[in-house]
This record gives sequence, structure tokens and C-alpha cells, in this order.
Amino acid sequence: MRWTPTTPEASLARTHIIGTGSYAPARVLTNQDLERMVDTSDTWIRERTGIQERRQAAPDEATSDLAVNASRHALEMAGVAPGDLDLIIVGTVTADMPMPSCAALVQSKLGAKRAFAFDVSAACAGGLYALSVADQFVRSGQVKRALVVGADLLTRAVDWTDRNTCVLFGDGAGALVLAAEQDAEEDAMAPRGILSTHLRTDGDLANLLCIPAGGSRIPVTADNVDANLHKLKMNGKEVFRFAVRALVESTQASLGAHGMDTTQVDHVIAHQANLRILEAVMERLEIPKEKCWLNLHKYGNTSSASLPMSLDEAQRAGRLKRGDVIAMMAIGAGMAWGSAVVRW
Repeated sequence: MRWTPTTPEASLARTHIIGTGSYAPARVLTNQDLERMVDTSDTWIRERTGIQERRQAAPDEATSDLAVNASRHALEMAGVAPGDLDLIIVGTVTADMPMPSCAALVQSKLGAKRAFAFDVSAACAGGLYALSVADQFVRSGQVKRALVVGADLLTRAVDWTDRNTCVLFGDGAGALVLAAEQDAEEDAMAPRGILSTHLRTDGDLANLLCIPAGGSRIPVTADNVDANLHKLKMNGKEVFRFAVRALVESTQASLGAHGMDTTQVDHVIAHQANLRILEAVMERLEIPKEKCWLNLHKYGNTSSASLPMSLDEAQRAGRLKRGDVIAMMAIGAGMAWGSAVVRW
């Protein structure tokens, strides 16, 4: 199914990203550490993924803790107090518990009592999906200030005996503060903010990337745990093939909706799963690789957190300038994927 985006002309307001933040746990898990845990090597991991290290949450850290730390950084940049938030959306597949939502816990820990809060589940596309949902609330005028968080703790969901998957994932969180901002100096021909988001899903491909047990279909039992059915399973080759094609087509469609092409893109902020996927996507889009912010070498695949973490790093590094066109893209289990166009 395809989500048809709200066009800027039909919206009541345009959403601006006024604050970004991120958080990575202190513990670093290197490729050399993994060599001592599973049959793999630093060379094998680097050549196939581009990953050198990833972060692993402390035993007393849960997903909501990572989310809160990233959120505080974003709120500080935006100059927004938690009590002024109207909405909190957390993209995650590793909430602290099946219920309540991770967003509810984030709301409580931040003291954002005015905000209604809920989770979005789109795996590695969770950050982008959460951004798109919040954008609709802001555009419609229902909320003035929204907090979007992508946070996952997948090191507790991987099978540490499976060298094909355990080397890929790390823990982290990224956060964005959104607002309907009016800009008196804005050029009507080049409006700023989130221009549109484009989301896609193909549930026929659900088995390519999944955690089989833990839900209503296969409840957690001792036998299922022994069989590692509560751990992540992935058909890596098929995910790779599909991801490249889907991200290229989605990005071209989102740019085309605004009469743009890839030559007008100043920056690419992408979910970072695999360096070879990103290189293939950039090559097919004919966008220089230097325009894509890369951090998977030090964080690995942080799932829902990857896109907002990358945006925060690029912003704090001074890479993003007023008026820059940013193409965003992400893909995750579902299969769920999408793109967005933002003018900074």
C-alpha cells in the first residue's frame, strides 16, 4: 500500500525541524570484540558492511532511557521545554515492554504532561514513519510542538551465534523537535521545512526480516526461546536487492513530486544498514557519495534511530545550511520504506 502525501499547497502550515539530538550508549563493541564471540573477522565485517564498531546499551539501560537522552539534546537545541510539547511519537521495535508504549514512558521521564504519546512500528524505517505522522499533525494545526524519536536496542534482539546478523546492529536514539514555523523572509518559490514524506509498505515480504516469536502468533515459551525464535531473522541477500531498488524509486518519486531531480540535492540523510547498499543507491541516483552523511562505521545499524541520529550529527557538524535540499530515505521490516524532501 502507498501513503499519498499531503501536498504543501493543501496544508495549513509547513513543519520545520527546530531541534535535533542523539544518544549512543557508552559501551563500544568493536569488530575485534566480535571475533572473540562468533566465527567472523574484522576484515569480513568491514568488506561486507562498512561497520567497524557499534554501541551496546548498559544492562540497566532500556530503550526509553536512550530516547530520553536524545530528546533532551533536541529540546535544548530547539529551546522548547518538555511541558510545551503537544505530541510525542517514538519509532521503535524494542520498546521497554509490550505495553505501555515506549512513548508513554518517555513522556513521563521528560515530564511532558501535556503531550499525547504513542509508538510507531516500522523497524528501521521507524524514524522516518514517525516523522511523517508527526508532520501531518503539525500541518493540520492540531499540534504546535511535536517530539519525534527513533530509538532501538537491537543488541538484545539479535542471535549472537548468527554471524550474518549479529555484526550488523547497534543501540542508539535520535530525536527531532518539530514546529509550524512562520518565516517572514521565506522565498515563496523555495519554501523551507518538510516539503513532503512518501511512505510505502509491502507485507508480502514480511518474512525477509522479522522476529518470529514474542507476539500473538508464536508466544514466548521455553521451547521457543531455546530455538532462538525470539531473535531477529533476516534473508540478507533479498533484503539487499529489494532495499536498493526501493530506496532509489522512492527518492526519485519524492523529488519528482516537487519538480526536482537529484542534481538539486545538497545532502542525503539515510538509514544506515550497510555501506554497500548506500553506495549502490547513491550510484544509481547519480548523487556523489560525499553528499551522504555516513556514521555506520561507528554505530552500525541502529534501526529506527539511524536517520534522526544522522541528521543530528550533520547538523551539529555544521554541514546543513539554510535553504539546503535534503533527501531522506529509510527501509525496514515489513517491508516498510519511504523518503522525504526537506529544505533546511
